[in-house]
Amino acid sequence: MKTKYIERISNLRKEMSAQNINAAIIPQSDPHQSEYIANHWQVRRWLSGFTGSAGTLVVTKNEALLWTDSRYFLQATEQLDGTGIKLMKDGLAETPSITQYIIDNLQSGATIGIDGMVYSASEAENMKATFAPHNISINDSFNPIPSMWTDRPALPDCKIIIHEEKHAGETTSSKIAKVLNNVVSQGADSTFISALDEIAWVLNIRSRDVKCNPVATSFLYLSPKGSTLFIDEAKLTDETKNYLANSKITTAPYNSISNFLTNLPKEEKVLIDIPHTAIAILPMVGNRIVSGQSPIALLKSIKNDIQIEGTRKAMIRDGVALVKLFMEIENRLAKGENITEIEVGKLAAKYRGESDFYFDDSFDPIAGFGAHGAIVHYSATEESNATLSPDNMFLLDSGAQYFDGTTDITRTVSLGNTTAQQKRDFTLVMKGHIALGSMIFPTGTRGAQLDAMARQFLWKDGLSYLHGTGHGVGHFLNVHEGPQSIRLNENPTPLTPGMITSNEPGVYREGEYGIRCENLVLTVPAFSTDFGEFLKFETLTLFPFDLNLFDTSIMSDEEIAWVNNYHDMVRERLTPHLNAEQAAWLKKKTEKLSR
Repeated sequence: MKTKYIERISNLRKEMSAQNINAAIIPQSDPHQSEYIANHWQVRRWLSGFTGSAGTLVVTKNEALLWTDSRYFLQATEQLDGTGIKLMKDGLAETPSITQYIIDNLQSGATIGIDGMVYSASEAENMKATFAPHNISINDSFNPIPSMWTDRPALPDCKIIIHEEKHAGETTSSKIAKVLNNVVSQGADSTFISALDEIAWVLNIRSRDVKCNPVATSFLYLSPKGSTLFIDEAKLTDETKNYLANSKITTAPYNSISNFLTNLPKEEKVLIDIPHTAIAILPMVGNRIVSGQSPIALLKSIKNDIQIEGTRKAMIRDGVALVKLFMEIENRLAKGENITEIEVGKLAAKYRGESDFYFDDSFDPIAGFGAHGAIVHYSATEESNATLSPDNMFLLDSGAQYFDGTTDITRTVSLGNTTAQQKRDFTLVMKGHIALGSMIFPTGTRGAQLDAMARQFLWKDGLSYLHGTGHGVGHFLNVHEGPQSIRLNENPTPLTPGMITSNEPGVYREGEYGIRCENLVLTVPAFSTDFGEFLKFETLTLFPFDLNLFDTSIMSDEEIAWVNNYHDMVRERLTPHLNAEQAAWLKKKTEKLSR
């Protein structure tokens, strides 16, 4: 089965040789620098067989290597086996960067091939500067894939829909005005936007072009003199055409950006967010470019009151769906019936789909039983699909896109027997989760300043995890969004009231089990003193943690009280939406935790 990947790499090398390319770099990306991409742009997956959402393939004359981060080490090991592609564990001290590998292994005069339409301009420029002293150049028009991938999926043509103001909380006109005011403050006249979630947010449109991410394949030009959405005609209806026209947005074909940008007035200054724009787009704009940060990312991250209230309602629906799901899991196991990882994912979508507000999952469910729980972004396949049983723990990371909010929750539960080590590990993770969720911090605090709060108890036991602790979450948009984060890496964006961020520490024992405990939290004002304004987190997610996994002997009174208070809130908010049997189940799951 994996011989096809060997053959594809071989065919790529033939194309490289024909164009005098010594190494090709294939990122997991699209012309919009998206994290999650439509099937048309899954070039790295097609060449390598690796299905993770992050990773870059490098092919030279003699080697093929794939760099990916710790979330995918175990998955990549399995998927690359038999392909001849070597796994490079990004982030480890012994793993060279892609640029360092190329410098160490290619000779002076070598040429690196990249497809400039899917490569970030800032990354490409940084590579050029790094390679220049070594006389290594970059050809950013290397794209042999159209001739190689003969059955390549077409560009997505899903219809766009209007994200109603009653859910969005703000009109498109108001958003455009805010964006253009910021553009002018950065010394530009207009802006060109590539990021799909930014376009969806500012225009209040959604679509199904990317699985689990309700965005539409498009580019957007905003100017006080007139704005243009570059989108395929097939994606529009009479209703959406009228909506865009009423918002003073004209439309043009998706592939017409080059002609449009090159013919803008020479004196016009166009704001371009370089890190989120493809290198091939920059020559189209030429010396009109004003390099700056897109104002949309920060505006989008700070939810308004209507979005926040909608998210709270979405959390209730999500919690009800999960009560039904975990009740079914327990009932089927008690009856000795089989239930598999894939079935759990389908059931989660089924119960969430009972709501008229449900649009899609917010990401493919991560349903990992036993050792599969240690694969951070595990995705069950027909070959790996495990059957749940009482002899280990089960981790479920899942979420939904509702018209009024996006959810993302992880729970790790015991299905029967648990060991002292499992309970201790779980409790250490929860101690970090509680510590972060209880933080009070001054205005201006960044996520990197809080990240260690979630790790401290694991560190004391010689344990850790390699992924970030928190990511921003969109509103009926991408489940991963910025600009804020909570991770060890420095991020200059402060946590600001209105931001929704995940709180998800974990620990993973390879070959045994994984534990992750995730809620979404909202940054809100706490109080004011002579020392300034202070902030805190409001927990939004509504579903109990497994009482059977707590080791109260290593918990403080305050931590036990936090669990009990949280469970009281979960029970109070969900019970009115449950039948008697479901309410009784939830009552048992939220009993008081005590020593």
